[in-house]
Parts: sequence; structure tokens; C-alpha cells
Amino acid sequence: MALVIAGERSGVGKTTVTIALLAYLIRRGLNVQSFKVGPDYIDPMFHAFVTGRPCRNLDAILTSESYVQKCFLRHIQDVDCALVEGVMGLFDGVNRRKKEEGRRKKEEGRKKREEGKEEFNYDFSFASTAHVAALLNLPILLVIDCSRLSGSVAAIAHGFRSFDKNLNFAGLVLNRVASDRHLELLTNALEPLDLPILGVLRRDEAVTIPDRHLGLIPAEELPNLEVAIDKLADLAAVAFDWEKLLPMLAVTSNGGGEGSEQLLGRYSLPSVIVTQKNDVVNSLDGKFGVRIAVARDRAFNFYYQDNLDLLAELGAELVFWSPLDDAVFPNNVQGLYFGGGFPEVFAKELSSNVVIRDAVRSAIFAGMPTYAECGGLMYLCDSIVDFEGNSWQGVGVLKSTAEMGKRLTLGYRETVAVRDSCVLVAGDEVCGHEFHRSHLTVEPTNPVYHSWRYGKRGEVEPIGEGWGVYQVHAAYLHLHWGARPDIPARFLQRCADA
Repeated sequence: MALVIAGERSGVGKTTVTIALLAYLIRRGLNVQSFKVGPDYIDPMFHAFVTGRPCRNLDAILTSESYVQKCFLRHIQDVDCALVEGVMGLFDGVNRRKKEEGRRKKEEGRKKREEGKEEFNYDFSFASTAHVAALLNLPILLVIDCSRLSGSVAAIAHGFRSFDKNLNFAGLVLNRVASDRHLELLTNALEPLDLPILGVLRRDEAVTIPDRHLGLIPAEELPNLEVAIDKLADLAAVAFDWEKLLPMLAVTSNGGGEGSEQLLGRYSLPSVIVTQKNDVVNSLDGKFGVRIAVARDRAFNFYYQDNLDLLAELGAELVFWSPLDDAVFPNNVQGLYFGGGFPEVFAKELSSNVVIRDAVRSAIFAGMPTYAECGGLMYLCDSIVDFEGNSWQGVGVLKSTAEMGKRLTLGYRETVAVRDSCVLVAGDEVCGHEFHRSHLTVEPTNPVYHSWRYGKRGEVEPIGEGWGVYQVHAAYLHLHWGARPDIPARFLQRCADA
């Protein structure tokens, strides 16, 4: 019904393989839904560029295991094919096991080794690609970087396949193969494993997507991306075994194969989750008739599509606009939403658009509810200092400076709201994700929440973070609202009341 594209580690070419597959499927005239494991924003932009459909994030930490299943099933109902791009290496996730359970499993493992019944119990892969593949019961296509391998490729493939016998491996993609002789060495080594080679990609720097400090450069900043996508589609046409791949990717079949209802039964998931929305959304029934200005341009483009969908389902009209390029502030709006992105790259242009900066500041000072994440937080500061040390004036609502640096702040966070804001109430517990190279020169004196690195709550002192001034909620934390529609509902209520 679908495939999971996984890698043996980061950087093996998962995104290139995924985009190539998507591009070829679209060229064949198929409707394709893509998904991305984890909290990433940039890879989904490339997926959406190719397919013309929003890519959906599948993240069991930011949402829940049941939401991952619901999201997947909801969005494969009207498509021909589905593809899930993994994150990092196949088993790279987080450790969710409690200490007491850890000691118990360790003791059980010791006894099994003594009895000659050794069994590897791993617990560090929650929210990993393997975890999502298991939740959705999908086969895995493993991408291996062969640029510095020959016979050892067999050990890698065998290790990944045997590590968790509950996973189903569809086959392998051999990436960055140097020559025919190199391919012969690889295939000879893999032959005893009886694991199909479903794709072979040669080394070709011409189809490499450029990157910068937070990963790949977003799709809309690459002027020749359509040409690169066409090349990838050409490559995919000859690089993959489509006779075997197409049946695996098909969501439905005209030949009496499994449709959505059969699949729901096969995977033991209740069909009600495909059509029913969350209880919060159902009970409110689109009651919020407000207009929300959503900043969306080259500087602000980190949004989970599910967040935008929830706002619309709750009745909001979304007005997309550009703080970078627009000369006029959106009219008749009751709320502001600034996502993350790259304001540091466009700080000069953002600062030069004085009319818009002044309008945003005036709206916030007048009490307009505003939600800002990461890049949005930076824009609302007094100034942004870029990588070259240049200082550019910001909106000036938050009395701090966002200064770029070499240190990368990355990871999941557990948080508890310590006071009310326009999206949270004191005592709310939420999980989010941070990914930035900037820091604030002045931290909030009265933070919105206490934050711990995921899994460390109770072990270390919390960090106070998040600004709650006027009716602004601004923080580095990225939130996925899929399993928490009360958050956008609260925001829209504030907008309606303002």
C-alpha cells in the first residue's frame, strides 16, 4: 500500500531517492501523497513542490502514536500511491523507557543470555523511522550509501534486516555507486541475503540539492529546481525496478486489490478515524469566523500543514501574506501567525520594509493576538544580528536581540506552561521541537513555560523560555497541534474576543 524510504544513517541520500520516486510517479500521471517522519519542515517543501499536495509530518512525540496512524489513513483516501520518507538512520529515535522498566528489562536480558536465549531488546527508537513503519505496518526500502563500500554492504544490509525481525524489508537502494565493477562487487556480496535490489543510483553531483546552516535550502529559493526535478525523474525511470515497486506503492488497485476499507481491517485500525475529526473540532463546529494573517514567504515558511488545516476547520480564514515583500499590511484581520524560517538570511530586506514592521508593531501594541515560533520570535525582537555581525532592526515588540552563532540548538523538549498565554493555560504540558543557531541576548524575565530536554524532566533544572507580552506568545519551540486542537481553538477564541 505504501513504502517507507529509510537510510542506514543521515546523509545517505533518502531525500534524493524520495524526490526521484515522487517525480517519476507524478510524471506517470499518478496522484501521490507523501509523508515525512519527524519534525522537519524543509524536506516536506520539496515533496509538496513535486506532488502538488501538502506533505504530512508523522511524529509520535509532537503528536501521538494514534495520531500518526490517523493522519496517514486520512490522507491516503483519494490517492493512487503513498510514500513515507524517514528521518536520520532507520532506528534513530529517542529513549522512552522509564528507569524502573529499564532495570527490569536489563535483568530479563541477563537471564536470557545465561539461558542461551539471548534476545536484543532496544528502547531507543521511539519516533524513529522503524517505529513509524511498525505503527503503519509498512515495508521498508533501505537506502545504503555505497561510496566507500564493497563487500561490507552485505553486513550492513544483514544487520539492519535482522536487528528487528518484526519489520518488513521490501529491498535495497544502492546509492552513489561508482562504476559497473563497483556494482558487481556490491551485488555479489548481497546475493546470499536474498534481499532485492530495487534501485541503483550512480554518483552524480549534478542532482545534488544545495544546503546551508539548517539543512537543505528551501524549494522556493532554488530557481532551477524544476530542471533538477526533471533530471531526477529521468534518473528514476531507469534506476529503479518499477515492475516490483509500483505494486508496493499503490494505495488502491483496479484489479481487485486492497482498497482503504480492506487496509483498515488488515491493520486493525478503526475506520472511524478516517472521517471523524477531533472531539474539540467537532464540538466547536467551525465557530470562529475570524481572519488570521499567516506570514508565508522566503523568510517565514516553517509550518505544519496540519496546523493550518486545524485553524481552517475551526472556522478561521487564513490570509497568507509576506512581511518581506508586501507593501500593505493585511486588512481586517484579528490575529497574526508567524512561523519559523530564515529571517536571518533576509534580515536586511525585512528591516528595510519599515511600513510593515511599523504596522505589525502597532497591531500587537493594540492587542492583536499573535503566535510566533522561532523565526517569528526573532522577527519580533528589537534586532537580528546575522552571521556576518550586521545588526538589522526588527519589529521591536520583544526587548531582546536575536544573534546568530555557530552553536546549533536541536532536539525535542518537554514543557509545562507556568502562566497563561494566548495559546496555553498555566499547567499545560506540551512537547515541541527546537532547531536554531540563534540565541537571545536577553531572556524573558517572566517566561511562559519551563522546558526540559526530552526525557530529562525531573533529572535537570528546567529552563525558562517563551515570551508572553501584550497578547503575544513567542518562543523558539515549534509545536504540532494535531493531537492538541485545543491550542488553536484557544488562540482563535482570543482573536474573536480581542
